[in-house]
Amino acid sequence: MDLDDYRRSQFGEARRTPGRHGYVAYFPATIPRSLSLPASTVKSLGDAEAALGRLAGVGELVPNPDLLIRPYLLREAIASTRIEGTQASMTELLELGALGGELSPDVEEVVNYIQSMHWGLDRLRELPLSVRLMREMHARLLAGVRGRDRRPGEVRTSQNWIGGSGSTIESARYVPPPPEALGPLLDDWERFAHEDPEMPLLVQNALLHYQFETLHPFLDGNGRLGRLLIVFFLVQRGRLGGPLLYLSSYFERDRPRYYAALQAPRETGDITPWITLFLEAVTAEATDAVRRAERILVLRERYRGIASGVSSSNAVPLVDLLCELPIITARAVQDRLHVTRPTALSLLRRLARLGVVTESAAGQRGQLRFVATELLAAVVSDEEELRSSPPPR
Repeated sequence: MDLDDYRRSQFGEARRTPGRHGYVAYFPATIPRSLSLPASTVKSLGDAEAALGRLAGVGELVPNPDLLIRPYLLREAIASTRIEGTQASMTELLELGALGGELSPDVEEVVNYIQSMHWGLDRLRELPLSVRLMREMHARLLAGVRGRDRRPGEVRTSQNWIGGSGSTIESARYVPPPPEALGPLLDDWERFAHEDPEMPLLVQNALLHYQFETLHPFLDGNGRLGRLLIVFFLVQRGRLGGPLLYLSSYFERDRPRYYAALQAPRETGDITPWITLFLEAVTAEATDAVRRAERILVLRERYRGIASGVSSSNAVPLVDLLCELPIITARAVQDRLHVTRPTALSLLRRLARLGVVTESAAGQRGQLRFVATELLAAVVSDEEELRSSPPPR
């Protein structure tokens, strides 16, 4: 970090730490409780609020929220971990869920992300959004994967920094505050998460993410955890009935802009690029989520109509299960619908004859799989776009 690149502002200042081995670090201020936003950002706020409202409305129409939550969560987990350098695909994850098998290290990180999200949402019913909740989620996020030796679940007591491979604290792109400065700033972050400051809720959410990434309170996993907390805040505040909105896909598509927008307030004191990007991400991803949800619901109703003609009380529940698991095996049907294997295979093959699913060749363990192709397309239609995005810097 170069002191000349940073100017003091309401968001903090860069300065050299004391002592013979002092280094330049950024010392954030407490989160501002009011902001003046330009007209263009106010317009973006209106668009984001409208898109979020439409998404909340779609979520209320779904009798079983898991029909939408699970596909969205898979996409979020993949995109968020890709920002951190992992490589896993939606199809790979769905196939592993259906057929089992050994997990690659990258897929393990995605699975941990999903498990951390589920665990945290359950915990949110009894524990508010807090440093304690973050620590508990962090422990699960890094359990048994890359970063497991970097004190999972513990706020750091040593200095970290952000930079390219081989960078040092002197050459780092960004050096967060020293560990002894974290306590009061994390306390302020937690208070702010429960306040009603003089700003719209989405702007408050954007500031919470910015401050978390600026503090970088853990030795590893800060980006993934910080992006999880975006939807947690909206659920806790009642803006969404479930975790339906995920922004990592948007940030993944333009990582350089995401990084630059988070860095701008530290260097220039201008939060506008970050607030604008955050609101654009909300608008784009909420709109995309509504489109996907509507497509899934249309397919669900059409398939339920087809299944209602099958002489089995389990045919319609199987359609709902396919909305969650568009790649499925007889074993999954057995476990979820509590039927015998012959019954599960019979149901799947009857739906295959009716065009709802396609029977595929056996996997490595000899397991037949059935694919609901149209439902799968509704979930993974932008996977190749994500795959072709530039590698992380």
